[in-house]
Amino acid sequence: MDEATTTASTEWAPEIEEISARRTVALQLGGDEAIAKQHAKGKLTARERIEKLLDAGSFSEFGILAGTVKYGPDGVRQSMTPSTAISGVGRINGRKTVVAADDFTIRGGSSEGAVAEKWIYTDRYAWEYKLPIVRMIDSAGGSVKLLDKLGHTKIPGYPLLPMTQLLGAVPVVGIALGACAGLGAVRVASSHLSIMVRGQSQVFAGGPPVVKQAFGIDIDKDELGGYDAVHRHSGAVNLAVDSEEEALAAAQRFLSYLPVNVWEQPQVAACADDPQRCDPWLNDAIPRNSRKIFNPRKILKSIFDHGSLFEISPDFGGSTITCFARLNGYAVGVITNNPSVAGGALTRSAALKLARFVDLCDTFHLPIVNLVDQPGLMTGPDAERMGTITAGMQAVNAIEQSSVPWLAIVLRRCVGLAGAMISPWHGPSGTALPHRYAWPSARWGSIPIEGGVAAAYKTEIEQAPDPLARRQEIEAHYHAIASPFRTAERFGVIDIIEPATTRPLLCNWVEDAYHVARQRLGPKARTMR
Repeated sequence: MDEATTTASTEWAPEIEEISARRTVALQLGGDEAIAKQHAKGKLTARERIEKLLDAGSFSEFGILAGTVKYGPDGVRQSMTPSTAISGVGRINGRKTVVAADDFTIRGGSSEGAVAEKWIYTDRYAWEYKLPIVRMIDSAGGSVKLLDKLGHTKIPGYPLLPMTQLLGAVPVVGIALGACAGLGAVRVASSHLSIMVRGQSQVFAGGPPVVKQAFGIDIDKDELGGYDAVHRHSGAVNLAVDSEEEALAAAQRFLSYLPVNVWEQPQVAACADDPQRCDPWLNDAIPRNSRKIFNPRKILKSIFDHGSLFEISPDFGGSTITCFARLNGYAVGVITNNPSVAGGALTRSAALKLARFVDLCDTFHLPIVNLVDQPGLMTGPDAERMGTITAGMQAVNAIEQSSVPWLAIVLRRCVGLAGAMISPWHGPSGTALPHRYAWPSARWGSIPIEGGVAAAYKTEIEQAPDPLARRQEIEAHYHAIASPFRTAERFGVIDIIEPATTRPLLCNWVEDAYHVARQRLGPKARTMR
């Protein structure tokens, strides 16, 4: 924040000068040499990160005077080491937001030098004042030297950090900007959106020295907690970007889709994209040949406001796509399947990703659009050993416990348990029927027809003079019965629509969805599960 104009004091001049001197020390971080080392690694300092994240001149800092001070025999300050924790309140696109940043130029950002009360105060301020919080973590974690400082040990725990409460009340972003271990890793993961920088960030419970001591394994920190480990495989980190600037921009954009807290609705953005726009090519977006795949992201770009897609966890659980988007300026959550990964089947990782995303949308009252091409739950020995069914049930629970409006459109396949996750079996009021539509290419059922025919007519097909012809004949019979028109005749779906008209349908619905959601603002009975 820009310094306010002051008037010279005659009564308290020494103390006011001391305030200024200590502020100057704090603004110098770890000193010129340490800052140069940080820049040499291609990294910004904590204060530079805050400046780039927030609107210019909007930062109001908490506890700039906190740190470790050495006094002489006369009680006069001899030296001061600022806290490694820098925090305060600023604005992102005009909206108040709490920020916290670790200063790696002082003792590697170690929590030992952080003055933990600042972390606690910052998190509690976000909780008490119901403001979003962005944590920028660049911390080497705890240090055994802390025992000398305390003079005793303590049972682990951070009861004063309202992590769980925050997740149920305000948007939380955790950005890993270096090696984040222990509490640093917790502060990254305890968020609605976690971000890392490829090649620069790592997130792990314990770093390579701890792993070496415990297991005798020599491992590189990037192999242990880098992009492949925690973004692509475990999904612990939701986004991986190539620079700090991209990470900060992603945080800003993510917050733009969400309200300030759960007692409010997301802001409606200005939209120049015609809500009645129809793209004729959508009518041929799904190949008639069921063995041919299609590009779901191209479909999403066509249906939603131009440039409004923001995908979350794109490299984890890739058979399911989860993203934010806008319909005539209204923010919504979007789910669809990706047939180019595992055929679009619901894998264990996709199910965990789906459950988390539904919780996120439900927490902040974002209506959900589900564009369905679901062939079912992933099968096979590996899937069974990994507990795919258990993860699938977790996704079912998230969907059925959600209370935001859903609109589902079956694009192609909707099969089995995973197909049943098309939307809740109730409306947002708890009594309405599911709001479901279909494209003419849609097909649904308890099991895929091809597999079902092979199982139910195995003997008959084998004994037929022409087994292939007989199998195709039986499949054709069931495909005719499975026509979406027969379901529509019984009002099993609201309508079968021309694909090109999907955007106008959704833009008309989203206004009603926001009207319903507005009546149900406030916290859910549970936070993020």
